[in-house]
Amino acid sequence: MEYYAEVKVMGDAYGGGFSNGLTMCGSQSAAAFHKVEDRGEDAVYADDRQHRIVLHKKAVGQAVEVSTEFMNDSPEAVTLEMLSSFAVRGISADRIHRLQSFWSAEGKLRTETIEELHLEPSWNRCGMRVEKFGNVGSMPVRKYFPFLAAEDSKRQEFLGIQLYCPSSWQIELLCKEDDTLTIAGGIADRDFGHWTKKVGPGERFETPKAVIARGKTLYEVCDKLVKAQKPAISETDKKMGIIFNEYCTTWGNPSYDNIKKICDKLKGKGIQYLVIDAGWYGKGQGWWNSMGDWSVNEDKFPGGLKKIADYIRSCGMIPGLWFELESVGTNSGHYQDKEHLLLKDGVPLTVGERRFWDMEDEWVISYLGEKVIKLLKECGFGYLKVDYNDTIGMGCDGPESLGENLRKKVQATQGFFRKIKAEIPEIVIENCSSGGHRLEPSMMELVSQASFSDAHETLAIPLIAANMHRVIRPEQSQIWAVLHAGDSDSRIFYSIASTFLGRMCLSGDIYDLSEAQWSLVEQGMQFYEMASDIIRSGVTVRCEYSTAQYNHPTGSQLVIRQLGSRCLAVLHRFENSEAADLEFLRNGRIIAEYGSAEEDFSAKAWIYEMDN
Repeated sequence: MEYYAEVKVMGDAYGGGFSNGLTMCGSQSAAAFHKVEDRGEDAVYADDRQHRIVLHKKAVGQAVEVSTEFMNDSPEAVTLEMLSSFAVRGISADRIHRLQSFWSAEGKLRTETIEELHLEPSWNRCGMRVEKFGNVGSMPVRKYFPFLAAEDSKRQEFLGIQLYCPSSWQIELLCKEDDTLTIAGGIADRDFGHWTKKVGPGERFETPKAVIARGKTLYEVCDKLVKAQKPAISETDKKMGIIFNEYCTTWGNPSYDNIKKICDKLKGKGIQYLVIDAGWYGKGQGWWNSMGDWSVNEDKFPGGLKKIADYIRSCGMIPGLWFELESVGTNSGHYQDKEHLLLKDGVPLTVGERRFWDMEDEWVISYLGEKVIKLLKECGFGYLKVDYNDTIGMGCDGPESLGENLRKKVQATQGFFRKIKAEIPEIVIENCSSGGHRLEPSMMELVSQASFSDAHETLAIPLIAANMHRVIRPEQSQIWAVLHAGDSDSRIFYSIASTFLGRMCLSGDIYDLSEAQWSLVEQGMQFYEMASDIIRSGVTVRCEYSTAQYNHPTGSQLVIRQLGSRCLAVLHRFENSEAADLEFLRNGRIIAEYGSAEEDFSAKAWIYEMDN
């Protein structure tokens, strides 16, 4: 396997083999570069036009981090149409693994053979074979995760790749004449993401990074990729505390009275955070299209939010607050504020009932500093949930291409995340974008936690929660258990056991639960606390499921996570399930167990010590 760089400069010839429009790899630009220097792990390439490329490479844990830097040492400006973050060739593989993603169905594993992808070379090795995929817009996990694993089943070898790109991105598979694969990826190029980048004389441009790992199983390479991430987990959040989010209790209609009622019920039950979700602002016209002004609804919270934040703290919990800070809804006084909104074709970029602040605008940053950061400080909130409920699409107006303008706007959003953290260092930030549309590693490195999905009450919760183990740290993956008075014991076990696959978050009609139901929930909370170190620091060694359906799952799922000799096993039964074979417990000593898996749609979990 060889690392190298792919590049396309505007005006140069595109690659042949019927590939123009399918890929920009193999262009005249890339062919002109040759290696001129090794700098430790880095390699420097040059062409005869005074352009240089530095391929940056360094070890991060058991993985390799790579990025590409283009330098223009010539007296003339050049325009890039494509520059790869990574490119590797000479890969032997017969199966490709990707993670598909839609709203409330994030991270579904898709495995295909080279033949199913139609990447076999032609009879005389003429013509390029290309499979190109990715995402266009500001929701980087809307169709696929920026992830790929190539498997050589004969050698039992996997190569895993994760791209750190919060805007439009792409990954390409190309079959070469020798039957090996080339895999390249980075910012979505001119063809795929409307991206070009002008690099003036003496200027340079560096791509987002990618992380690459090798291993013997899919979960081994995934674990190496995930462990290479460097999340900004707040000191307050390192104890794996339990969250209560009131959204599925008030359904977008929080008030001082109903939050106080929730506090009174939760006091002394071991909840670390109580998060006030959408609907605390505006004039009672609905939470969905009222974001942007961020004026407290005084009818719901007389005198503002400090009073309820103080009450939450008096009950032993850290108060949290929801914002969708980048968006402006139709009911906002700023909806027509063209000067500070993103434009496309000269008019405000409008998606449904949303427009978007220009996060590169100094006025916007100052405004959000007052409305978001100052409010959090003055009221004493220790937790911030940042939601984001639609996408900019292929780009917006600005000084460069649509795709480059998009990249810079999203980069500015990440800068605001850093500003929040700099001004409130102890704050716990949750990354949410209609659930899981921003579960991408560069975003995950800015936050403590993330919403795993918006699948708050569905039967697919344990499937989605297990999917997340491949791409983010379980200690950051917030799994919801929404509780209702009508829940059977089996349904409570099913919901609570799902949270053992990440961070426990409770919601629902908690003041309507019976004492017996509360007892089951509290037993689950105690089990979660016992398992928290395995969730945080362990390795997922087994994930087996027998369903392809999310709306009507059948069979069962078993996930095992291991830390030293201790293991956490979580079993969920779906429709038409059978009694599970618990062979994994035969050579171990059970330390704790929770739930009952005696029927369809039930669940059980064990903490056990393996025999030497």
